[in-house]
Amino acid sequence: MKSEELNLKWLAKDREKYLADDKNTVLRHALSASPFDNVVKSTDKAEDTQFVFSIDVETLPVTNQKRSGRCWIFSASNVLREIIAKKCNIKGQFEISQNYIAYFDKIEKFNYFAQSLIELCEQNAKHDDRKVAFLLSGVGDGGQWQMYVNLVKKYGIVPKSAMVETEQSSSTFASTRLCNAALREFASKIFKSWKANKDHDKLMKLKEDFVDKVYNILTSSFGLPPEKFDFEYIDKDNKYHIESGLTPIEFFNKYIGEDIDDFVSIIHAPTDDKQYNKTYSIEYVNNVYGGTPVTHLNVSFDRMEKAIINQLKDGEIVWFGSDVGNFGDREAGIWDTNIYDYMSAFKVNRVFDKADMLDFYQAAMNHAMCIVGVDLKRGKPIRWKIENSWGEASGKNGFYLMSEDFFKAFTFQAAVRKKYLVKEELDALNKEAKLLPPWDPFGTLAD
Repeated sequence: MKSEELNLKWLAKDREKYLADDKNTVLRHALSASPFDNVVKSTDKAEDTQFVFSIDVETLPVTNQKRSGRCWIFSASNVLREIIAKKCNIKGQFEISQNYIAYFDKIEKFNYFAQSLIELCEQNAKHDDRKVAFLLSGVGDGGQWQMYVNLVKKYGIVPKSAMVETEQSSSTFASTRLCNAALREFASKIFKSWKANKDHDKLMKLKEDFVDKVYNILTSSFGLPPEKFDFEYIDKDNKYHIESGLTPIEFFNKYIGEDIDDFVSIIHAPTDDKQYNKTYSIEYVNNVYGGTPVTHLNVSFDRMEKAIINQLKDGEIVWFGSDVGNFGDREAGIWDTNIYDYMSAFKVNRVFDKADMLDFYQAAMNHAMCIVGVDLKRGKPIRWKIENSWGEASGKNGFYLMSEDFFKAFTFQAAVRKKYLVKEELDALNKEAKLLPPWDPFGTLAD
C-alpha cells in the first residue's frame, strides 16, 4: 500500500495514542452529551468582557433582520436613521424601511446578473466558464456599503411605517430561490439563442421577459413600494410633527442627500496581492447596473482603528463588516477569541495569520453591523460595543461586545467619513481602482 494512502495500520496507531491519553476520554464523554462549543468554553478571561465602554454613543433601539440576509441594509439604515433622528430630535423608535431598500436591491441584482450573463454570452463564454458559474450561483440577500449607497441615491428612502415588513421580506429563502430558478432558465435560453443566431435583440427580449417575472415575484412577496408618504414623529420635547406627500427621493435628499457620499469603504487586507493606500474593486460584485462600482480603500489595521475611534469620539456610529462565524456566544452577546479553547482540547488554532486566513478561506467578511462604542485604556482599544440586527432577545438587548483580539482577527471593512482619512489615503481615492476577480476574498457579501 502506498504511504500516501490512509491505512488500517496508521489508524490503529492513532487509536492507541488516543486511548493512552485520559483527556481524550473525558472529552469524548463530555461531547456525547453537550454541544461542542460548550465543552471547550473558557471563562479564564471573563473580566475582559464586561459591558463597560469609555466611549458609548447613544442610539435608537436595535432592529431585527429576522430570517433574511439583509444585515448590510439594516446596519447602513441604522447609520442614516441616527443622522435623521439627530436632525429631527426624534424620540423613541424610528426605522428606515429595510423592506423598501431590499425590494429594489433584489430587482436591481437580478437585472445586473442577467445583463452580465448576456455580455459573457456574447463573448462566447461557455456555460461552465468560471465567471458564468459565479453568476449562476445566484442572487442572495447580501450586500456591501456602496451597494446600499447606489440604491438610496437612485430610489430614496422611506420610514418603516411607509413600507412595513412582510412574511416574505423577513424570510426571503422561497422568493429568492424562485427568482434564481428563473435566472438559470433565462441563462439557458440566451446561450442557446446566441449559439443559433447571434442576435443581440433576441437576448434583450428574453431579458425583458425575465425581469418582468422577477418584478412580479418580488412585488407579490415584498409589497408595492410607496410613491408618496407622510413622515410623522414625536420629538424629545413631546411635540408632534408631520410632513405630508413626500416622495422617497425628496425624503432622502432633505435629510441625507450628498452627505452619503462623504463615507468611504476602507478595508484591512494584509495579503500580498493588495497594497495599502490603494483602491480595489471586485468584478460582478454590485447590484445597480450602471451604478458606482463597489470600491475599497486598503489601509493598515492601525489606520482603520484610528478612523473608527475618531468617528465614535465625534458621536457618530460606524458601519463595519466582520466575520462572525468564529468565537461567538449569541446568548451572552460576545465575540472573543478567548471564549473557546480549541487549542487545549484539540491542538487546532482557529485564528492564525490574518493574510493566510483570507488567502486560504478560513475567514472573510460575512456580516455587517454598527460599532457604537469602544473601551479605551491608555488610548488603546480593549473592547468594542456592537449594535447588531438580530433583535433585542439576542445579546444584551441586541447589543454585542467584541474583544480587541477578535476585532483584529476578524474585522475587515468599515465605512468612515473622509475627514478621518490622511492625505495619502484621500489621494488614493482619486486613482483608478485595481479590478479583482469575483472570487477574491473581498468579493464576499454581508448577510
